[in-house]
Amino acid sequence: MRADEIRALGDQEMAKQLGEARAELFNLRFRLATRQLVNHREIGNVKRKIARMKTIMRERELMKG
Repeated sequence: MRADEIRALGDQEMAKQLGEARAELFNLRFRLATRQLVNHREIGNVKRKIARMKTIMRERELMKG
């Protein structure tokens, strides 16, 4: 998900997407620990996605106040 796509989301939708991304990261780490993960790059992609969302949430927070 690109930054402009994330910015188009509302606050509640972004929070929902962030929760889903964190759950996905947990599942990827679990699969890594059990040696079932084939593509290790998925972990970095999900981490980057979470960081983008948190950055945009912080930008909105600073603009409000």
